[in-house]
Amino acid sequence: MSDTTMEQEPTETTPADENQSDSSSDNTLGTRHIEAPPELSNNDAASELATRHISGAPPLPDQSTTSEPASIPEGSLKEGTLLQDRYRIIGVIGAGGMSTVYQAQDLRFPQVMRVCAVKEMINTATNPEIRASMVRNFEREANILATLSHPCIPQVFDYFSEASRSYLVMELIEGKDLEAVLNETDGFLSEAQVVEWALQICEVLGYLHYRKPSPVVFRDMKPSNVMIDQSNRVRLVDFGIAKVFQSGEKGTMIGTEGYSPPEQYRGLAEPRGDLYSLGATMHHLLSKQDPRLEPPFSFHDRPIVESNPMVSPELEEIVVRALEYDINRRFGSAEEMHMALSNLHSARRPAMPGGTADFHRGEGPEAIWQFACEDEIRSNPTVADGVLYVSAYDHNLYALEADTGKFVWKYATDGGIGSSPHVAGGRVFVGSNDGVVYSINTETGRIQWTCPTKAPVYSSPRCKFGHVFFGSDDGNLYAVAETSGRVVWSFAAEGAVRSSAAVAEETILFGDEAGTLYAVGVNGQARWRFRSKKGIMSSPLLHKEMVYVGSKDRHVYALDANSGWAVWRHRTGGSVISSPVIGESTVYVGSADCEIYALDATSGNVLWKFQTGGQVSSDPAYFEGAVYVGSTDGCVYCLDARNGRLRWRFQTGGAVISAPFITGGMLYIGSCDHYVYALPI
Repeated sequence: MSDTTMEQEPTETTPADENQSDSSSDNTLGTRHIEAPPELSNNDAASELATRHISGAPPLPDQSTTSEPASIPEGSLKEGTLLQDRYRIIGVIGAGGMSTVYQAQDLRFPQVMRVCAVKEMINTATNPEIRASMVRNFEREANILATLSHPCIPQVFDYFSEASRSYLVMELIEGKDLEAVLNETDGFLSEAQVVEWALQICEVLGYLHYRKPSPVVFRDMKPSNVMIDQSNRVRLVDFGIAKVFQSGEKGTMIGTEGYSPPEQYRGLAEPRGDLYSLGATMHHLLSKQDPRLEPPFSFHDRPIVESNPMVSPELEEIVVRALEYDINRRFGSAEEMHMALSNLHSARRPAMPGGTADFHRGEGPEAIWQFACEDEIRSNPTVADGVLYVSAYDHNLYALEADTGKFVWKYATDGGIGSSPHVAGGRVFVGSNDGVVYSINTETGRIQWTCPTKAPVYSSPRCKFGHVFFGSDDGNLYAVAETSGRVVWSFAAEGAVRSSAAVAEETILFGDEAGTLYAVGVNGQARWRFRSKKGIMSSPLLHKEMVYVGSKDRHVYALDANSGWAVWRHRTGGSVISSPVIGESTVYVGSADCEIYALDATSGNVLWKFQTGGQVSSDPAYFEGAVYVGSTDGCVYCLDARNGRLRWRFQTGGAVISAPFITGGMLYIGSCDHYVYALPI
């Protein structure tokens, strides 16, 4: 795959805490204050009530403001305000209770536009106990988040106070919370999708509950506290009332009515309570019955299948067990619930093995090393002469020692880089969003020549016959002299050229966004063209007089290399941006339908397919009987090439659009979490 964008529905930009219900808030909308016992004095009652909030029913429809822009609360920071000489306020994203969330630019990175979420708490409480409780809750959130490291938990970058205001600087999450997803969905969510989200939630809960030295209990699992990012990955947000678990310890009655387990009303919070709340969340997602509007603990009186008969009895049984009133009749751990979900026919990815140590990491090997860039890596790394080259959206091309990941040099272009580097003749060639292709000396990292085009270059260069071939969004395929960058010829396509060329002895093959696959001679003259119904980002594969290529029209095509006539085509369930690879007479390719396909190279018949948890835009790699590929679910998969069975998977912190590069017993791959990884195979 040479183009680095993936097809997804437009999403909202939402901070990690935008939809939170602040437990220390005195906001009465959607919050029910439990009545004080009559024996308390007025002052005692006020103190008691301050620590016994439990969020109540949602606002009535005519009170909802979800479809309107967030109002700017009085006293909020103005656009351009600078905090700590580092964070410049861009605007208000959301406000609720005693906190406001801003979008801000981190000026520590002047070369890129790095944005973050800044959560502000203004402590206006007059009651000293309430005031102290609010500060403790806010500091608890900062301290807990600072110690956590998991792909499904937003990163916390900073924490500070100015005057009477406290600030928490966090990762800005782009996506929607599950409550918004549910409200926008016509009909019911699919069982497979809900199970996939539940599996991810079990993983992050397992991480929290097995955290050393002390487990963390989330205490407020509900749809509005679960974000789904652009890669369909769960992000658990709002740790404002999470707490470090100590067995037998009682605390305050904090949570959300309808989702909170019965023992939490008595002040007892422990890991199995989070599983109850997950069960309540799943019940809501599957039945569309909001538990805040129903009698407490009435799930068993409202079977899911009565409102949604498409839900399997096996899944309902799991949800019912999670919702048992008696804590000892629930699942004993998040891992146990994960295993039960994984065994469902509707599970969208394979079950994880037993054992708690690696429960949240998956089955993959430990990385030999990982190197952090400053932005997403969507390109494919390559290795030559012991040096790994990889480009990133932080504008840089990096050179690293392949064995250790040690930095060698980097070269900065004037735009983000989605094009993959190509090495030949002591030079590394790469295109950039600034519309230029660069030739850089592999030893020194210094520029040798540039070749400007009229639009961004996502296509990855290919070298042969003393020429460099690459496409541009200006609609041309270029052939330039390898040593000078002089344009020898250009071929005008019908659309932007993001496909990377396949160069044979007499033919250059490439696709364009208009849906045409071209066969062009080495002199730049057209030989034949094949039209699909939608754009071709996939890079063609030439093998034994056959050309294999994917299209956004959902098909994988096999064409006669001499004439361009279609020999066979196979329809998948989504756009095919992934570039095919062949091994042992089998074509392997990914699709936006989340599947990896193994197709017979002669007939196109499906030999097997494997479903991941996200779109497969990554190009597979075949090596010694195994297929390696990334997915937007954040995983790198190793599959048995004969039958598609999972051998292992490695979890990264972001979508994996990059393709694996295998050499010397190592697999190198980039991720949208900004890291490039070196894995043993």
